[in-house]
Amino acid sequence: MSPAVARVAVIGGGPAGLMAAERLSAQGVQVDVFDAMPSVGRKFLMAGRGGLNLTHSEPAEPFLARYGDRASHVAPWLQALDAGGLREWTHGLGIQTFVGSSGRVFPQEMKAAPLLRAWLARLRASGVRLHMRHRWLGWPAGSRPGAGALRFDSPEGEQRYAADAVVLALGGGSWAKLGSDGAWVDGLQLHGVAVAPLRPANCGFDVAWSDHFRERYAGQPVKSVAMACETTAGVTPARQGEFVVSETGIEGSLVYALSAPLRDRIDAQGHAIAMLDLAPDWSQEKVMAAVTHPRGSRSMSSHLQSRLGLTGVKAGLLRECASAEDFRDPERLGLRIKALPLRLLRARPMDEAISTAGGVSFAALDSGLMLREIPGVFCAGEMLDWEAPTGGYLLTACMASGVVAAAGVMAFLRSGGRALPGA
Repeated sequence: MSPAVARVAVIGGGPAGLMAAERLSAQGVQVDVFDAMPSVGRKFLMAGRGGLNLTHSEPAEPFLARYGDRASHVAPWLQALDAGGLREWTHGLGIQTFVGSSGRVFPQEMKAAPLLRAWLARLRASGVRLHMRHRWLGWPAGSRPGAGALRFDSPEGEQRYAADAVVLALGGGSWAKLGSDGAWVDGLQLHGVAVAPLRPANCGFDVAWSDHFRERYAGQPVKSVAMACETTAGVTPARQGEFVVSETGIEGSLVYALSAPLRDRIDAQGHAIAMLDLAPDWSQEKVMAAVTHPRGSRSMSSHLQSRLGLTGVKAGLLRECASAEDFRDPERLGLRIKALPLRLLRARPMDEAISTAGGVSFAALDSGLMLREIPGVFCAGEMLDWEAPTGGYLLTACMASGVVAAAGVMAFLRSGGRALPGA
């Protein structure tokens, strides 16, 4: 008699969980995906509304560096599924991709929905079962947590599911309305799992704008600007791009790229200084020559517009952040144009952030992403303690971690966690 098929529960229907489900199903495992929301991939779909950024085309070394001090932990994930592998996987779904001018990789149609539909069709065809509106409640009271009975709140009341292994892909703590609410943290900590506090990542920041500046410029983009961050080790390398002035402060791609050091600086000293270069394509010498050029009877604002093309929201930022003394001294003003300090008070609330930092500590996991304290239970995706900037890095690593978790599950099952067909 052939052994029964192993059963694996994947809890969380985002990219990490679905990728784990796909890899496990391909190995002959019965996979059941549970999600608290009415449908899977809701945050994935939301992220794709403006054009789904799948991954990035830059070389492997700088790509890996985007993961900062977690790069050594993420490196094995990218060996399992790198940017090129993710593109090939996408093509296998019948979705073609292209590389944008920024190096970011997108589906040809720029949308997440066609990719998700094709993916779900393939999962269902492989036997993966989806259970929607099933919120995980943990393990039965008095039982040992692990691969075994799982409790779910469902439309039919509490349900139980017996699994041979479990993949938790529960997301971080941002966009709670789409399912990532961080509600899992307390439950895992109760069972001895080390979890670093969740914090906003790829987020905006509050600035104490004057009423005049806010009323005039809120909602306007600041383009062709560079930004750096003051840290205890000095100033980070400047990044060039654009951001948006909001009612409360600043947000946008350039801000998100530096959100980790800015957030950490605020945590350490109560505020952070973002250094703005309002003329990144001009050298300091060229700016200084333009500002100190005799202006005759013209106002300084007219002079800066004429000589530097500094107008609109950029001119407004200079007025907002430079002192009266700076404007009285052309040389000081020339320095400020290339290094304008913008004081940031706090990160925006976590639920507004694109993603979160913090989560299950890597010390709590083995190399297959299994919890050391709860054998048979694996973790994947954003619920782990890592972060990355936008640009395709988040999605790539989430999906790659699902591949690694699935491989970890298979190794666990083959080692005696549960008999497998043909094992």
